[in-house]
Amino acid sequence: MPVAAALALWHRAHIYKALVCVVLALIALQYLLSGVLDRRSLETIFTINATRYGDHSYRNHPHGLIIYGLGTSPAYQASTLNITSTAQLTVQASRDINNATRQDMNATRAISSPSNTTDLSTPQRCPLIPPNLVGPLTVTKNPPELSVIESTLTEVKQGGRGWPSDCNSRHRVAIIIPYRDRPQHLQTLLYNLHPMLLRQQVDYQIFIVEQEGTGQFNRAMLMNVGYVEALKEREFDCFIFHDVDLLPENDRNLYTCPEQPRHMSVAIDKFKYRLPYADLFGGVSAMSRDQFRQVNGFSNVFWGWGGEDDDMANRIKARGLHISRYPANVARYKMLSHRREKANPRRYEFLKTGKKRFGTDGLINLEYQLVDKKKPKLYTWLLVRLTPPQPS
Repeated sequence: MPVAAALALWHRAHIYKALVCVVLALIALQYLLSGVLDRRSLETIFTINATRYGDHSYRNHPHGLIIYGLGTSPAYQASTLNITSTAQLTVQASRDINNATRQDMNATRAISSPSNTTDLSTPQRCPLIPPNLVGPLTVTKNPPELSVIESTLTEVKQGGRGWPSDCNSRHRVAIIIPYRDRPQHLQTLLYNLHPMLLRQQVDYQIFIVEQEGTGQFNRAMLMNVGYVEALKEREFDCFIFHDVDLLPENDRNLYTCPEQPRHMSVAIDKFKYRLPYADLFGGVSAMSRDQFRQVNGFSNVFWGWGGEDDDMANRIKARGLHISRYPANVARYKMLSHRREKANPRRYEFLKTGKKRFGTDGLINLEYQLVDKKKPKLYTWLLVRLTPPQPS
């Protein structure tokens, strides 16, 4: 072989080797860049989820019953899966971002499209998560004069009604407060409760159901009366049964309609913010219209203090429902000091035999007389005369 030809082959071989090195270098560079991008994608996902779910994000969840911490956030769980390549993560992240972008673009088109321009003057439904919630509240036990409260709460309408002005509320809520001879407690509760309900963007009305006379107090019957009388006003879909001496400490404890009956006052300062027992349903509780009808309301036989809430818990379980709760650091209340009512001496007996009366004792045999009804600024007041049913 001529020398010139041999040199040409030698140079060509070295050129091929150089090209192979360049290709390998480019592949390595691409791999490294891919790793950086993957890491940035994961960081982006984590940042989004940390913002959305961090700090025990019950406060950002529409139902509030799911808590995400670092170890249970969707991003963290995704990062611990046995994924064979970082490229899969990047592809999934890209899909998630593209889907979110596509949804945002579709929402923008829906708002800006000519076919929807005629609806711009109509308020949209309120967001699932009210935007003005502040979380922990400073509870005021010494409110100003009633006239000052009334002049301050300009958004509250006659009869204790309130609703959002910039959107259509998702919930029509009746607050039922059984009451007798506690004017200072009532004033304190109204001062603390109204601003919170307005921030929660519920369409609500507060009903004070007062028992006439000085006989034994029947809290359960008054709540039954409140349910019946409230529905004569409007088609409420949610009922909050609320003791007058409990002040909420967190506005993320949403006064809305539960999927299951909800015990609202989980943690009370009097009990060191601990739930006394698992089936407790007293203090503040929430039920939908259909749920309350399904369990036949509260029992009417509990005159005096105690027993009616435990009976309601038994009714809930007997109808295949269960008690739900927000986390204890959200469902917090302060209790105003008061003298305890005289206990019902037959409460344990009625609790033991309650199952026999679930279908016959409650809304179905409720008897009362509406003595008076007024609508001052901050609430709707019902004065009622109760007719004791014959216990079966």
